[in-house]
Amino acid sequence: MNLKNAGLSIFVGWGLACGSTVTLAALAVGATAPDFTTEAARAGVAFKFSLADTLKKGPIVLYFYPKAFTSGCTIEAHNFAEATPKFNALGATVIGISNDDIDTLKKFSVEACRDKFAVAADNGARIMKQYDAALWIKGDMADRISYVISPAGKVLYVFSSLSPDQHVENTLKAVERWRAALRP
Repeated sequence: MNLKNAGLSIFVGWGLACGSTVTLAALAVGATAPDFTTEAARAGVAFKFSLADTLKKGPIVLYFYPKAFTSGCTIEAHNFAEATPKFNALGATVIGISNDDIDTLKKFSVEACRDKFAVAADNGARIMKQYDAALWIKGDMADRISYVISPAGKVLYVFSSLSPDQHVENTLKAVERWRAALRP
């Protein structure tokens, strides 16, 4: 291990021991969100999700999560499900994304997402790599990162925390600020 990696290991170990979240990468606010099309599921039904097509309707809350049906990811999905009507009232679409297969996501979209929003499959971790959202210790698994993307395709807000707490609250506030800025 070289000195740079040793320092990183100490920093990460200290952060985890203190209960802090360690984020090594994420797209910056103002960056152009990489476009993608992938398989997704909502209410148990698979469909093709296109970021570009969905942005035509309004902003998107794109949240990456590590693995369907794990405790933190299920909590986060429940929280987003409860808040989806609020996001929709602001013109925003919520979509979760992980490296789970589409059959798993069909079930997750019903059970955890409660038919409220779609979850997308990132087979091969291609999308999470474009968004700098791969978990640093396991590159084929997503970190827990939430983005708010404007209809113009720009990153408006980024929140990263391995804890599922605050992702919904923070992204909802970011969408509310975006909406308020549009009012004269």
